[in-house]
Amino acid sequence: MEEYERSASDLLDWIRRTTPWLENRTTDNTLSGAQRKLEEFRRYRQREKPPRVEQKALLETNFNTLQTKLRLNNRPAYMPTKGKEILDIANSWKGLQAAERGFEEWLLSEMMRLERLEHLAKKFNHKCDIHENWTQGKEIMLQSQDYRNSRLNDVKAIKKKHEAFESDLVAHQDRVEQVAAIAAELNHLGYYDSSTTNARCQRICSQWDLLKSLTQTRKQDLESAEQLLEAIDQLHLEFAKRAAPFNNWLDSSREDLVDMFIVHTVEEIQGLISAHEKFKSTLDEADHEYLSITDLANQVQSIVGKNEIPGGLENPYTPLTANEISNKWRDLRELIPKRDQELSRELSRQERNEGLRRQFAERANIVGPWIESQMDEVAAIGMDEIGSLEDQLVKLKQHESTSHQYRPHIDDLEKIHQEVQEQMIFENQYTQYTMETLRVGWEQLLTAIHRNINEVENQILTRDSKGITQDQLNDFRASFNHFDKQRSGKLSPEEFRSCLVSLGYSIRNDRQGDSDFRRIMSLVDPNGTKYVSFDSFLDFMTRESTDRDTAEQILDSFRILASDRPFITAEELIQELPREQAEYCINRMKPFTGPSRMEGALDYTSFASSLYSDTT
Repeated sequence: MEEYERSASDLLDWIRRTTPWLENRTTDNTLSGAQRKLEEFRRYRQREKPPRVEQKALLETNFNTLQTKLRLNNRPAYMPTKGKEILDIANSWKGLQAAERGFEEWLLSEMMRLERLEHLAKKFNHKCDIHENWTQGKEIMLQSQDYRNSRLNDVKAIKKKHEAFESDLVAHQDRVEQVAAIAAELNHLGYYDSSTTNARCQRICSQWDLLKSLTQTRKQDLESAEQLLEAIDQLHLEFAKRAAPFNNWLDSSREDLVDMFIVHTVEEIQGLISAHEKFKSTLDEADHEYLSITDLANQVQSIVGKNEIPGGLENPYTPLTANEISNKWRDLRELIPKRDQELSRELSRQERNEGLRRQFAERANIVGPWIESQMDEVAAIGMDEIGSLEDQLVKLKQHESTSHQYRPHIDDLEKIHQEVQEQMIFENQYTQYTMETLRVGWEQLLTAIHRNINEVENQILTRDSKGITQDQLNDFRASFNHFDKQRSGKLSPEEFRSCLVSLGYSIRNDRQGDSDFRRIMSLVDPNGTKYVSFDSFLDFMTRESTDRDTAEQILDSFRILASDRPFITAEELIQELPREQAEYCINRMKPFTGPSRMEGALDYTSFASSLYSDTT
């Protein structure tokens, strides 16, 4: 019985000590703390409780055995001390069992809760780490003033990049909301380190609000910068569009204003003055354009200065600046009065030149016709087929004297011409004569007079030495003049050849004929001048008339052409002779009046006799 009392007291003491521990439902709110409790509970069930189960079973067995022995010995039943009866022990044990079951259920539930909290805490921290890594440097980026040093295209690119960031920001809104939701759940579940998670969540939410605010501010700043730069860009573009043609006009106008001009008449300088006045009439419009262009530059300068935009004054569309335009415009305005003075001086000079032109023309228009008339009269004397050589010589001497008396008029013109040359006057619309043509004409007149005097004197010598009559001389002159179509006083080789054929010389159109003609040309033109003067012609004809019976040869030639008829027709002459020779013969042959005549018949016999009457 003492053993029972002792063992019951020990068991009940253990139950009383163990039950409060099993009924304690508190932990350090960590999964590791709960796991330590679970380990303690396992040690309790595996090590502490089994001996106590055996102790309880042994106690009950001993109590029953004791009671049986006492009953068999007719002794009264054993009554344990109050509170130590088997029933008391059973009830205490039952309470222990209930506390044990409740403790296990609570501990498992608590471990599940703490495990979830641990998972949520890790998830919270993981999401916070991701978010904080994403936000790293974002505040600096959003507060950056990088767009202030950028051009319009760069700002547009920065704005596009910011728009992409805004989209990314919206996408990260869910992550922030998830972080806040997890933090709320951790608070709700009683997470042991909620103060840390709440602080971190608050930092993230505060930073998120700041990022949104900075994002909106940067968006507004970028839009404002873009608008400003677009306004500046538009002003730059408008400036470039208007400055380029205006600058070209300034350069062209300045080139015209400083361009050296050479004029020779009043009309030309008046044309320049008229063009200059027309140019000046456009200056008001140009001034308005200049003010418009500089106003564009001033607007840019005002916007750039007010908003402190670095590099905003640089125009990407043109290298021209407002200062360049202003300097060129000022230079142009200063050149205009200088040009006015130059044109005015030149007008005065041209008016003086105009007076010289008129003075020269007035004299030249008298001298020129006088020289031409004298030339015609001298030429007419040389071509005159009527009158004696002595009469011609007298007339030529008179012209020689008149020319010497007219010399002062030429000298006066030379003086005027010298002044004209000094003034660089090259054209004169008031006269067709130039000093050069007048000099040449004057020299030609003197030369013609001297030459004709010499020719007439030589003709007189030839006539007297050869015994040629005046009529013969006149016939020679008539033949010569007929083929001298230009009235130059000389015959070309072709004209001379035609003249010889018309006079009856047989010069065939073959190699032999060419050889014969070259021999004749060597006689009349020994110096090879390629022309035959009347003196040479006369000398040749007088020599030949003594050596040949020319009239009889001419008659034989015409008789062959006429097929032995006593007359010939104009058609036959034109057909058989060169045109000039035929015309010469037709104009001088008389109509045929003999028997068997026909219409248009010409008398070649009388024509040949009249040419060389002295030899027939």
